[in-house]
Amino acid sequence: MYKYILILFIFISFNSCQSRFTKNNYVPPTLNISFDATPQPAPPDYSLEKNWCALPTKKDMADSVPNKSVKDEQITAAVDVFFIHPTLFLDIPQDEFKWNADVSNEKMNKNVDESSILNQASVFNGSCRVYAPRYRQAHISSFFTQDKKSGAAALQLAYEDCKTAFIYYLKNYNKGRPFIIAGHSQGTQHAGKLIKEEIEPTELINQFVTAYLVGMPVPRNYFNKIKVCTNPGAISCFNSWCTYAVNYFPSNYESSGFKDAQCVNPLSWKTNSDVVGRENNLGGITWKYTKVVKYINNAKVNNGILWIEEPRVSGRIFINLKNYHVADYNLFWFNIRKNINDQVLNYLASKK
Repeated sequence: MYKYILILFIFISFNSCQSRFTKNNYVPPTLNISFDATPQPAPPDYSLEKNWCALPTKKDMADSVPNKSVKDEQITAAVDVFFIHPTLFLDIPQDEFKWNADVSNEKMNKNVDESSILNQASVFNGSCRVYAPRYRQAHISSFFTQDKKSGAAALQLAYEDCKTAFIYYLKNYNKGRPFIIAGHSQGTQHAGKLIKEEIEPTELINQFVTAYLVGMPVPRNYFNKIKVCTNPGAISCFNSWCTYAVNYFPSNYESSGFKDAQCVNPLSWKTNSDVVGRENNLGGITWKYTKVVKYINNAKVNNGILWIEEPRVSGRIFINLKNYHVADYNLFWFNIRKNINDQVLNYLASKK
């Protein structure tokens, strides 16, 4: 699902999942080694600061802001966010293949921090203290391999790390504070499962403010209690969208569950099919934080996915682009930030 996505980042500095792409669809490599036959990296020790991409007590990319109009408010924030980054484990030689990434890989960590944490996790720092674990993310092939058993095993291993990190966060950092759960792509898959298994059926539901489950379809009735958000500032619900060009449906539309997915428009925070104009876009950001672009695009919910017209960025570099997966957060950055603040204020008011 991802070569033209790399093009997106090369030309506008808008990068998350790249490598081995056709123009609109990922081409999976042929893997001849099973999960069981592959040695796995050691599990992360979450008592070590180095095994967190972001913590409010250390300087990291989640502290970033794109300009002086916004500030990092983590010191005074009353709410936390537990953020799970997307897939950045992409290329590896066949004779060295592992199904899961090693969290001690400095090159990998730098890539995660300078892409997802900078561009996505930072959107929460105006209202939340940001906690983002490193984890043994599953290789991108896990989503596309014909060896479904190995792919599922790799994703389960990645999820177990996320769950372990969340439990460590609860015991050592949370101290009863309200929290948001957020992710992108693979991170959203793990975040959704974490909510379903560890939060929704427990007393933690009372501390749950909202969720941002972006870049991966979330089926209707996936959760038992938590519903999709349908209004700006809504709480105890989840926001989700996957961004594509208007009139385009991905080739895996039905097989990947988009047809039955819940989708929120991040310009209106509603689920109806109204076109919300560019004038409602408070600003997107380029991937390296070099530019804020107001009124960059419109948005419309259509049958489980989010449609946008070509973003207005100098250079006309978006011509013929169909899949905006890696820009799911960037294109709506300032609208997301405002909605997070509204949700936090509404949650805190509800508890008073």
